[in-house]
Amino acid sequence: MKRGSSPDFEAFAGDLFGEIMLADTAAVAAAKAEKKPLSRFIPGLAISAIAGAAAAWLSQNYGVPIILAGLLLGLSLNFASGDPRTHDGLDAVSRHGLRAGIVLLGFQVTVMQVVAMGLVPFLGLALVMASALFAALAAARATGQSPAIGLLGGGATAICGASAALALYGVIGRERIDQAQFTLTLVILAAASAIALIAYPPLTQMLGFSDAQAGFLVGASIHDVAQAIGAGFAVSDAAGAQATVVKLTRVALLAPLVTLAALWIARVQPLASGAGRSKVPVLPGFILAFLALVVANSLVTLPAPVAPAALTLSKTLLLLAVTATAMRTRTDLLLGLGWRSVMPVLAATIASLVVALGFAEWVIR
Repeated sequence: MKRGSSPDFEAFAGDLFGEIMLADTAAVAAAKAEKKPLSRFIPGLAISAIAGAAAAWLSQNYGVPIILAGLLLGLSLNFASGDPRTHDGLDAVSRHGLRAGIVLLGFQVTVMQVVAMGLVPFLGLALVMASALFAALAAARATGQSPAIGLLGGGATAICGASAALALYGVIGRERIDQAQFTLTLVILAAASAIALIAYPPLTQMLGFSDAQAGFLVGASIHDVAQAIGAGFAVSDAAGAQATVVKLTRVALLAPLVTLAALWIARVQPLASGAGRSKVPVLPGFILAFLALVVANSLVTLPAPVAPAALTLSKTLLLLAVTATAMRTRTDLLLGLGWRSVMPVLAATIASLVVALGFAEWVIR
């Protein structure tokens, strides 16, 4: 009999193998039982909070759009993400902060506001949003980009700018759009919205629009919520009230747009190995929560301070999320994207302006 097959050796080998397996099992159990300290989030949260506060100061004192300021400061502090200690905090605020911020927007919308707008303006708004989506998808295809990039730019332009872009990015996934492209989309959205805030109110006055026409135009075609409403009130109080209703109706349509986007992108650009089924849910949890708040806000009269406080918290969380996302973006990849990456948002912005102008001119009186 060979030595290697002796009973004593086999027993020794069996005991040794058993000890190794027990040791491995104990190590795995210990690793699972070990909880990482919450302090690991502090470095990333702290640096995003400092950048966010700086962006708010620039916005308040110099009139810089706050989202654009947060993006630019985040990109300028990109080197901080080279330290692994910042990763947990930055990733947490960019993922969970943005979802919480979107959920809180539900306090700003009621079903009655959507109904009060009337059928004709609602159909016009739907037409403006559809034109933005189709223009962005067409521009992405014409410039050799993926449908996901067109969907992101068009959907964000159609709904509410950076907030919608963050929501859409959550269901499109990083597998389809890299973080550099996403950050560039946010930058272009913020810049386009800032230009619209300056240019659209004088345009409505030059065209001799009524308050209803001016309110529809700015509410239907300016991306950012605050800037759309601000542009309306820059024309008149009546135009501001109309712009508020139109813009908040666009925000209310965030949930169905994200749901349809999730279904559509999973079909036209599926992920490898069936990953799209788990990566792109039919209705994400944060959108369900957003809808629940819209319903609750419609059925229950909340105390007057709730909506302004929720809006402030929502804008704060979204600012932190945008800043953290910019910090985690590789600027070398951002610089290498080229002019084609700008085209979907640019095409969607022009299309939404042209259609909104035409509808306001020929239909609304």
